[in-house]
Amino acid sequence: MTIHTGLNQRQKAAVIVRLLLDGDTASSLSRLDNESQTLLAEEMAGMELIDRQTRDAIITEFCDRLESVGVTFPGDLDGTLAMLGTQLSEDSTDRLRRRAAVSGRGDPWPRIASLPAPAIATLANSEAVEMVALMLSKLPVERASELFVGLPRERARAVAQAMSMTAGVTPESLHRVGLILLQAAEALPRPAISTPATDRMGAILNFATADLRDDVLDSLDRHDADFAGNVRKAIFIFAHIPARVMPRDVPRIVREVDQPVLVRALAATGENEVAAAEFILANLSQRMSDGLREERNDLGRLRASDLEDAMTEVVSAIRRLQEAGEITLILPQEDD
Repeated sequence: MTIHTGLNQRQKAAVIVRLLLDGDTASSLSRLDNESQTLLAEEMAGMELIDRQTRDAIITEFCDRLESVGVTFPGDLDGTLAMLGTQLSEDSTDRLRRRAAVSGRGDPWPRIASLPAPAIATLANSEAVEMVALMLSKLPVERASELFVGLPRERARAVAQAMSMTAGVTPESLHRVGLILLQAAEALPRPAISTPATDRMGAILNFATADLRDDVLDSLDRHDADFAGNVRKAIFIFAHIPARVMPRDVPRIVREVDQPVLVRALAATGENEVAAAEFILANLSQRMSDGLREERNDLGRLRASDLEDAMTEVVSAIRRLQEAGEITLILPQEDD
């Protein structure tokens, strides 16, 4: 029910906001677009005294309208996608974001900040340095720093010099730049498979036998040396444990593996595998290390396939712990 108070709808909204401010419950005003916030502030600036009867009438009208509301929607794309969550397919979500970028709806900067690292890096290396400087200013500091140090030296110097020109940028210009960057990001090709090919190939070769792995890598070296080098970096096998695993993580890894499997893995005979076994034993308590050595010595002769299977299970356990965030592998070093 609309009550005649002599005030227009915007002035009534200003009264409600003023009342909410008394209770520190008007924090949701930031959800309004800039134009609505500006209009509301202008109305409040032009108002002085509202009598009690008018105030009560406005509150009554406001409460009546609230009670008549059946359902509400977010009112913007980002809120709608957050509400729907995983109910939409990735393709549908991607299509909606692209349409929003083209139409210029909403604030582009939160979406830019959530772009994957490769997309952000592509923008930083291809767009005008002035726009890149603005993008770095809007990104969280940690992410901006990571992006900046990854730029080529000459490009980084140019972007740093362009930073001096960002101080006087207007909100409208900043919004336009954000839209341009977002549209450029949305125009980038989307790979059908998100995991890099080198990582996929490396993960497959992790579970191949040593002779097959070496044969495949030799073949890749002859046909595409760069790809082969990146695949080697993605591979993690039992022999890599001393170089990639932190000593403090060894006890956690050992707890993840069934003891009979661990003992078989420690019985590996190759030079690098023996070094890996000794690394594991050296980072356990003396009592546990001695017990595992005794069990290993009692095994007798094992088939090569049994050793391979055991080492693969140890590697799988390490990968599970890494993916769960319980351990961190040391990055492989570049060859000199």
